[in-house]
Amino acid sequence: MSIPNIITFLRIVAVPAAMYMILTANMEWAFALFVAAGVSDALDGAIARMFRARTVLGGYLDPLADKALIVGVYVALAWTGAIPLWLAMMVVFRDVMIIGGVILLFTLKETLAMQPLYISKVNTVVQIALAAAVLAPPALGLPEIHLGGWELVELLVYACAVTTVLSGVLYARRGALLFNRLGGVP
Repeated sequence: MSIPNIITFLRIVAVPAAMYMILTANMEWAFALFVAAGVSDALDGAIARMFRARTVLGGYLDPLADKALIVGVYVALAWTGAIPLWLAMMVVFRDVMIIGGVILLFTLKETLAMQPLYISKVNTVVQIALAAAVLAPPALGLPEIHLGGWELVELLVYACAVTTVLSGVLYARRGALLFNRLGGVP
């Protein structure tokens, strides 16, 4: 395993710890783990590019680590009531649908370049911003942020819902096109 892959693997291992910290209301550590995971995501990518250490395994592990972190944090935040349960279910369903589609295409022997859609990148940013907006105030002793009379977390919940649905629909469309190109069921 290359150094970037080891860093990515450690990010995956940190997910249950971050969830535990959220579930036990230890927001300082939960926020620290969340930030560390973000830094490690940037670090493993930078190392892979600088030292030409990109691997096929890393191409699959990195997005899997990102999904595991977001899903784990969202499930824990929903469990504690910090975000709506319906939103966590929506995020989990979208990611399960994407991973299921990748597995289906893989079993059909279709090579698949891991190319995220633009809306998916926006969705990831919104998901991270929402998690940070929920975790940071109690972790850092900050007040809740308001924008134009709206609580920031509430705005991000709706933005996350919209981008999650759009991303899910567009990935489903992309998957259907690939599946039809393969001629449907073998």
